[in-house]
Amino acid sequence: MFLAVLFFSVVANAQLKTKESEIGLGWSNNSVNTVIFRNSALTSFKGIQYTAYYNPEGKMVLAKRKLNAKKWDVLETPYSGNVKDAHNDISIAIDVDGYLHVSWDHHDTRLRYAKSKAPFSLELGNEEAMTGKDEAKVTYPEFHNLPDGKLLFCYRSGASGRGNMIMKMYDVKTQKWTSLQNNLIDGENQRSAYWQICVGKKGIYISWVWRESWDVSTNHDICYAFSADGGKTWEKTTGEKYNLPITKATAEHAWDVPQKSSLINQTAMTVDDSGNPYITTYWNNDGIPQYKVVYLLDGKWNLLNTNFHKNAFSLGGGGTKRIPISRPEILVNKSMLYLLYRDEERDNKITLAYTNLDKKQWELQDVSQFTVGQWEPNFDKELWKEKKQLHIFSQNVSQADGEGLAKVVPQPVKVIELKKLPLLQAK
Repeated sequence: MFLAVLFFSVVANAQLKTKESEIGLGWSNNSVNTVIFRNSALTSFKGIQYTAYYNPEGKMVLAKRKLNAKKWDVLETPYSGNVKDAHNDISIAIDVDGYLHVSWDHHDTRLRYAKSKAPFSLELGNEEAMTGKDEAKVTYPEFHNLPDGKLLFCYRSGASGRGNMIMKMYDVKTQKWTSLQNNLIDGENQRSAYWQICVGKKGIYISWVWRESWDVSTNHDICYAFSADGGKTWEKTTGEKYNLPITKATAEHAWDVPQKSSLINQTAMTVDDSGNPYITTYWNNDGIPQYKVVYLLDGKWNLLNTNFHKNAFSLGGGGTKRIPISRPEILVNKSMLYLLYRDEERDNKITLAYTNLDKKQWELQDVSQFTVGQWEPNFDKELWKEKKQLHIFSQNVSQADGEGLAKVVPQPVKVIELKKLPLLQAK
């Protein structure tokens, strides 16, 4: 069933139209289905949209539909995950031959990976290794489609506070994985990099915070690197090449943020048509944590602040946290910048914040009429790149602090569609 909901944007005589489609019931005792680092929870290729989630029994479910169709084809796979740990999310991608790639169920555990038996099929083959190297202690796997048709796969090898960043590459011609980077960012057995990646026309962009221990309060600084050759070599904004691996001493700082700033890890970044990166996160520098955007313009890093959130809180400790606000997602379209997030102060609804970069005044609209609990944003990035349409993965989920579980009735997994996003004129 589709529900049409109308919102009025600031553009005269224009309406922001949303509709939602329900796929099935999902596990909702924690946030494992909606953590921001899924990359991807929802993706499209050649007019077909795919998603994945854990059902109430912890089985991995795959689904697909023709874009904008009401009916989803849903398949419960034979695979399960440790849904009691919100780290153990599902990541999916479609390669240019139409094969579905899936990786799931990781928190310092062995690699779990499978791909579909045929193009455009939901039926997965057997679990398999990629290269067999550095695949024993995997956390935070993610796929990215590269412009040349290859697939990028990244994850942390090793435990929190002392892990390294691994990159592998899938060639559709050979249907084989190869190691690209065995230690791109090195914590030197003292710290971990918690990163976010985006892919643009010019290359691969990565930004990260350092964490000195398992405690989230030790997050600090926003660092940056760029690769123009598919991840083989990396450079700073000045064009200076990094000597790999990148370490705390050699990393470019996009913005300096000290420890104990309630700086969150694993957020989002994007890139504009000119190849300028935009990194969104939140931290506290005035008593209250606020969403911020760090972006590059004319070779210089800039900071764009917000003032949406009104109440103070602080980040500390380990495990998956129950936090009043979600980590933000970010989209850029010409001079328009959009943040997608959730805030308890807005009844935990999905909210879209937007501004014209030439104006820098923010407007807010709720995308959903319903609460989504401890949801975090995931959207169909391939569809956004192709058509500038925003499709959001949605589920009302709970999250007890420190990797705890809530006891709630299973909630439906939905996709919310926005055909047109609001625009603001520069003044």
